[in-house]
Amino acid sequence: MPFDPDRYALVADTGGTNTRVALAEGTRLLPETVTRYANAGHGGLGEVIAAFVEAQGGVDCAAAAVAVAGPVRDGVGRLTNLDWEIDEATLARATGAEIAAVVNDLEAQGHALGHLGPAAVSPLIPGPAPVAGAARLVIGIGTGFNAAPVHEGAFGRLVAPAEAGHVTLPVRDETDLRLARYLEREHGFASVEDALSGRGLCHLYAFLGIEAGDPREAGSAEIMAALGAGSDPRAEAAARLFARLLGTVAGDLALTMLPFGGIYLAGGMARAMAPHLGRLGFAEAFRDKGRFAGFMEDFPVSVIEDDYAALHGLAHHLARLAG
Repeated sequence: MPFDPDRYALVADTGGTNTRVALAEGTRLLPETVTRYANAGHGGLGEVIAAFVEAQGGVDCAAAAVAVAGPVRDGVGRLTNLDWEIDEATLARATGAEIAAVVNDLEAQGHALGHLGPAAVSPLIPGPAPVAGAARLVIGIGTGFNAAPVHEGAFGRLVAPAEAGHVTLPVRDETDLRLARYLEREHGFASVEDALSGRGLCHLYAFLGIEAGDPREAGSAEIMAALGAGSDPRAEAAARLFARLLGTVAGDLALTMLPFGGIYLAGGMARAMAPHLGRLGFAEAFRDKGRFAGFMEDFPVSVIEDDYAALHGLAHHLARLAG
């Protein structure tokens, strides 16, 4: 269908594996335009955007925004797990947009909070009703890991950028210490992302094989399928270790950020693991903070089920930038 020039916004969410692109009219996504591209088949984000614009009949956009799974500095975003880069000037040229923005992917998720339908958010750990205007926290678990606080102020919403996946993995016991040493030996540094991500689950599975004297590897999709089928005790053990570490890290972030407005898990691995977290001990690990265990009950935890939440967030972010 032909689109009126300078009426629509282009929004794109680029992860380590896929890029999701759509058009928005104001803050409303146009569902018929939502397109997913496999990054492996393209040479860069500019190529993906060009393909989308061509597929939409060469649409001339009024605004454009891209969320990238990596740090953004001075309008330039670099993906952490893929050798891609995008800047606001290039984005504006590729889309014909007068307003262009490049943000971290967790910033986009943060801008989506409060704008998703009831079915798009599922409770994981219950808690008190969120305090109006209180800080919230988004934790992204997919190809990588990151977390970002969401603050409401007199001048609007602020989602602070971060690279929380690259901090040191916490160590609580001897197993954690051996895991940290394994990750450091194999990958140079024992980071949170090396345990809590798609490839992180693979690392945990491989580590448990070495611990058992039966080393073997498996992909994250294979591990999750075995977990669902109950066909591989090691997949169960790897998922249990994943859940415990995630609970520990999420609890640490809660105490750091004090998100009385709630914690929101986002990303493909978060959605895939969510149905299992209850029985795997996530809540217990989250609250395992000694004399602060009771205090941890003040932080409800939910899962964002909408795979396109970041696109909604970008549309709302652009609407605010446009005034």
